[in-house]
Amino acid sequence: MIPSTTLARYEQHALGVLRIVTAVLFIGHAVVKLFGFPPGAAPGPQALTSLFGIAGLIELVVGVLILVGFQTRIAAFLAAGEMAIGYWTVHAPASIYPVANHGEGAILFCFIFLYLVFAGPGVWSVDASGGRSPVAGGGG
Repeated sequence: MIPSTTLARYEQHALGVLRIVTAVLFIGHAVVKLFGFPPGAAPGPQALTSLFGIAGLIELVVGVLILVGFQTRIAAFLAAGEMAIGYWTVHAPASIYPVANHGEGAILFCFIFLYLVFAGPGVWSVDASGGRSPVAGGGG
């Protein structure tokens, strides 16, 4: 078993990786809605004035902010809210069960973003490079 002190040394790195990977996946949802890429991915390109188009714009802006770790806590709060609204308006009406309504991704995104609101960006972020410590209570 790896000692917890060894693992704790890499806590902020793991947080940074979680933030970056989550942001890249989130931006992928924006790209599908805004540009229809990759071809054939659902829901495909959406009108910017539609609910899905607005969601795509939000996902792109907050996704990039989270990716680079700038104003991470605010961006993550907005992203979590968008995912909660998306779940309850798009997925939940189809079924009460997330596995049946295909809402697992929205729920996971929502709670990862909520975690980032409290944990901050971790390392490799604009927030952390601004002279603030990326450890508990700082960076974000």
